[in-house]
Amino acid sequence: MKQYLPFIVYFLAVSLITALITAIDKYKAKKGAFRISEATLFFLGAIGGALAEYLTMRLIRHKTLHKRFMIGLPLIIILQIVAVILVIMLI
Repeated sequence: MKQYLPFIVYFLAVSLITALITAIDKYKAKKGAFRISEATLFFLGAIGGALAEYLTMRLIRHKTLHKRFMIGLPLIIILQIVAVILVIMLI
């Protein structure tokens, strides 16, 4: 289990940051302020925060009408699950 600790810490940190940035973007959208780019949101999802981002978006109802996010993030999540399984099999 110790060998997985760095991965767990990484995913928790990225997930927390991603959820926070998603919530900040929602706040900025309500205020009409300068927004966080969709590319940044997808990048955060791609580096490990996809599940947290998807759940946060559903929870705070942010970008849920954007098919790009509601289809793209679950696809990224599936790819990340496959990658984690492959890494576990190799360790």
